Amino acid sequence: MAGNECVFCEIVAGRAPANVVHENKLSMAILDIHPYAKGHCLVIPRRHVPWWHDLSAEETQSLFELAREVGAKMMKALKPEFVCMYARGRRIPHTHIFLVPTYAGDILDRFFNALEKFQESPEELSRLKSAESMDEAARLLKEA
Repeated sequence: MAGNECVFCEIVAGRAPANVVHENKLSMAILDIHPYAKGHCLVIPRRHVPWWHDLSAEETQSLFELAREVGAKMMKALKPEFVCMYARGRRIPHTHIFLVPTYAGDILDRFFNALEKFQESPEELSRLKSAESMDEAARLLKEA
């Protein structure tokens, strides 16, 4: 592939290999080739959209419905404590939702526990909790 082609678009078009685990009209769930855990999947829209918040309402519904279905399959087949879900699109600029079966003490559990401790401690983040800061953020988002 040329350097500027999107690997996910190549997968959707059938020109690049992938382990497709589930799909619907607008989205696909594939195994991640660099998994954090057995069964780690990426849920991608078939249309190239870099950021999840730029998806159409129909694509958003499709993407999250497929993520929910795959998460349920993970819970049944792999029996994790929970399925971690987060959206990406930065390194590969094509929206993708990570679905990672997660177990107590594994790499993601340790990462998110550390992140939560970090979130609760630095002064700059503590200021975000103030009533004034919360009011301002709510106002900005409501007015946008």
